[in-house]
Amino acid sequence: MSARYLERAAAAGRPLGFSAIDSREIEESRARRPEDRKIEEAKAIRGLTAAQAKIVLFDEHGSALSSKGFAGLFAALRDEGVPAVTLVIGGPDGLAPDLLAQSAYRVSLGAMTWPHQLLRIMAAEQIYRAMTILAGHPYHRE
Repeated sequence: MSARYLERAAAAGRPLGFSAIDSREIEESRARRPEDRKIEEAKAIRGLTAAQAKIVLFDEHGSALSSKGFAGLFAALRDEGVPAVTLVIGGPDGLAPDLLAQSAYRVSLGAMTWPHQLLRIMAAEQIYRAMTILAGHPYHRE
């Protein structure tokens, strides 16, 4: 399901200056200690992140944005000339402190804990919704 939203987001985003939207997943670390798992996962995330990308984390302690606010974040990054954005969903143990510090933004999808499969779909849908909002499609909340 998330692939469908990302395909639609990519098609809607191209005319808006967003060249590509893709999804990548890392393996969950098998380290015994949670701290070590977070470090290993952060290293894998950085390995998939373009050198000049801005990192946006989905984090329960992040800013609660409306869909329009989320779209505005994408527009602002595009208008700043940011060449790539990496959106990160943390593992079950959370994210390493250095990755938290390296992030440009933290966005909350609520204080509840969500399974990763649902969160990927929710994030993909919001990316698609952001592209349609920026394209001027009617937004059902107005």
